[in-house]
Amino acid sequence: MRLARIPVSAILILLGLLLQVSVFGRLQLPGATPDILLLVVVGLALVYGPTGGCLVGFAAGLLADLAPPSDHAIGRYALVLCLMGYAAGLLRPEHGRQRSVSSALLVVAGAAIASTLLYAMVGALVGDTAARHVGLGQLVVTALLYDLLLAPFVVPAVMLVARRFGKDPLSVADDDEGGPGLGSLTRYRTTREATAGPAYRKKRLLGAGKRP
Repeated sequence: MRLARIPVSAILILLGLLLQVSVFGRLQLPGATPDILLLVVVGLALVYGPTGGCLVGFAAGLLADLAPPSDHAIGRYALVLCLMGYAAGLLRPEHGRQRSVSSALLVVAGAAIASTLLYAMVGALVGDTAARHVGLGQLVVTALLYDLLLAPFVVPAVMLVARRFGKDPLSVADDDEGGPGLGSLTRYRTTREATAGPAYRKKRLLGAGKRP
């Protein structure tokens, strides 16, 4: 993950956490709570790829675990968002540019369902039975509904900011795929050598013709 992406990701995560705690966490909605942090992680992962998405998801989840009024075990949400970021990064489009809204919504839908189920499963392992009282089915349906309603506003904005200010060059080889733009550098050198050859020979012929 490039160093230039760290401050951009940090700002977006902090904004998402602030909205999650101060706005959406206070809404008395039935079932689950709209998960802005999940949408931020998905948006960043669709630009940064699986490695960046995994790191961003872990950082976002850990901050959520530590932020008040957290009432669950530390590391529980970090594990969930880490896995969601990695999975969403595997579905990153070419150059991090989403060509259709429907494909991004499918990624969000899968992440909403998987994160809710995984969070409940981890909670059951550590003795948290809150999901049983609310109803796991209701949690999954409401989480899916809320996240899909917010996704068209949050995910494209996060992806736009990540591409513009994260200095993600439009190259074939990215840092998650073997190197920072080595493919475009190789093409540039090859093209330069191919185009410079005839011109160089032409100059040599002209120089030879001017000699006495």
